[in-house]
Amino acid sequence: MKILVPFKRVPDPASAGAAQWIVNYFDEIAVEEALRIRERAEATEIAAVTIAPAAAEEQLRTVLAMGVDRALRIDDSRDLDPSTVAHLLAAVVRREQPDLVLMGKQAVDDDASQVGPMLAAHLGWPQATFASKIEFPPAAGEAVCTRETDRGLEVIAVRLPAVVTTDLRLNEPRYVSLPGLMKARRRPIDTLALADLGVAAEPRTTVLDVRPTARRSAGIRLESVEDLLQRLRDHDRVLDA
Repeated sequence: MKILVPFKRVPDPASAGAAQWIVNYFDEIAVEEALRIRERAEATEIAAVTIAPAAAEEQLRTVLAMGVDRALRIDDSRDLDPSTVAHLLAAVVRREQPDLVLMGKQAVDDDASQVGPMLAAHLGWPQATFASKIEFPPAAGEAVCTRETDRGLEVIAVRLPAVVTTDLRLNEPRYVSLPGLMKARRRPIDTLALADLGVAAEPRTTVLDVRPTARRSAGIRLESVEDLLQRLRDHDRVLDA
C-alpha cells in the first residue's frame, strides 16, 4: 500500500515576534500514523507533499527526518483557499496513484476542515474524517476508521483508495532527532510546477483582512454579596428601582 500525506506549512502559534513556520500539527499526526502503518508492514511507501514556496524546505526536511520515503513540493507562494488546494492535490494524487491519502482534519491557522472532503469529492473516492483510530483488516481492501462523535464512537469502513483525515486523539507524533535532521538535509526533494501537473489554479476567495479580536476588559473581584449589590446600585443601575 502506498500512502500520500499532504501537509500544510503554518505559522507556529507559540512563536512571538517574527513568524516561525512549522508542519501543521494535525498533518504531523497523519505523518506519524503513516509511519506506524508502515512499521506494521501494512504500507510499502510514504510520500509527503506540500503546496508552498521554496522556504518550506525546512518543513519538508522535518517530515523526511520523521521517516517518510519521499518529499514533494508544489511550487506556489500564494495564499490558496481550500477549494484550490484540493484541486491541486487531486492532480498530485492522480500523478502519484496512492492507495490512501492521509491528512490532518484541519490546519491550525484557519480551522477550515475543508480540504480533505473536497479532495475526496474531486477524486470520487470514499472518505473518513476525524479518525481517532485506523485499522486495515487483512485482505479486505478497506480501512476501518473510528470517529469520536457527540453520540459516541462511530466505526466506519471505506474501500481503498480513500481519503482519511486525522483527529487529535489518533496518536502522539514522534520527536525528530538531530541526526535524523542532518540526514534529511542530504535527501532530495522533488519540486513540481503547476505546469507539471497540467492544471491551472486561481484562488476563488480572497482574504481581505486579518485582525486580532478585541481585548476584553479585566474583571473585578468582589469579596461579598454586599459588594455586588453596591456595585449594581452604583455602576450598573440595575437596582435603581
